[in-house]
Amino acid sequence: MNVEKLELSDRKAWQALYQGYADFYRMPMNEDILNSIWSWIFDEKIEFYAIGVKDANDRLVGIMHYRQMPSPIRGKMVGFLDDLYVHPDARGSGAVQALFRELKSIANDRNWPFIRWITAADNHRARALYDKISSTIDFVTYQMPID
Repeated sequence: MNVEKLELSDRKAWQALYQGYADFYRMPMNEDILNSIWSWIFDEKIEFYAIGVKDANDRLVGIMHYRQMPSPIRGKMVGFLDDLYVHPDARGSGAVQALFRELKSIANDRNWPFIRWITAADNHRARALYDKISSTIDFVTYQMPID
């Protein structure tokens, strides 16, 4: 498994994986959303990043989107993992662990004290892995829709 920043040439494979991610979470996806996300990854003014994991055949099998965000109560920047998806055929291959190792290295380089993320309560397979590499915190997530 090889983890690296996504390149412009990864668009088609990335899009297929991200569509799988959206399908998993039953979220609508369209070309406008995909174009926006893809542009954020390569916009130097936006602190939004993507790494991917490739198998032995140099096929992109997993993606991870993350960003830097301020933690005012700490007076520090921290990491936030937005999206993580590995193709079903590559699950159990070590792809997720490789992505997390790289993200942890990035966090160390940026002096982030932690990386935070959320997942669905019923995402049992992912949560089993997350429970091995991290811990939960005692906060409830709210989301207020803006009309």
